[in-house]
Amino acid sequence: MGLDAELLMFANWSTLLVCMVLKFPQILSIMRARSAEGLSQGSVLLEVTGFLVFLRYQMYYDYPIETYLEYPILIAQDVVLLLFIFHYTGSIRNALIYSGIFLALWNVLVLQKWIIDLALNLCTVISASSKFLQLQYLWRTKDSGQASALTWAMASYTSATRIFTTLMTTGDKAVLLRFIILLLLNLWVMVVIVKYRKKEEEKDAKKKD
Repeated sequence: MGLDAELLMFANWSTLLVCMVLKFPQILSIMRARSAEGLSQGSVLLEVTGFLVFLRYQMYYDYPIETYLEYPILIAQDVVLLLFIFHYTGSIRNALIYSGIFLALWNVLVLQKWIIDLALNLCTVISASSKFLQLQYLWRTKDSGQASALTWAMASYTSATRIFTTLMTTGDKAVLLRFIILLLLNLWVMVVIVKYRKKEEEKDAKKKD
């Protein structure tokens, strides 16, 4: 096995392992605080939409399963995260409505080839919008709340590894562009969370003094 093949294997499996626990810090943070403060519900909903579209696209074109195996895991974790957000914001009834919408989307995407191709291009916009919604929420509240910098750091890592694996396998330019944009935005959200977290710690320190 050559060096390129070994690097590709490492990138694929490390991405999968990170994604298996990617949302755990965020979910645990909400559970400890019993609050979804600092998280944008719209951001998570858009993220799930982007994940579903991307997974359906990869399956439709029969791409190597190791290049997208993490997406069912990410979707499952986001669903759990959404249930906690719905619960702590008093909107648990919305869970059934969104489940129906996502199920319909999954089936509509593959009715025609042009639909799935167009959806992938829109998917990048949707996923980017989910990050901007989280950024907007943080800027508006100036409070990181229960937002987890570790989760966003791990998301940045998986975006970086997927840039590498895409270059090494399919070379799909639309997929490559998606991961480059997501890497930059994931890093941006992480930096903003760390910035506001430091400000909160400084305020707490001054109060104690």
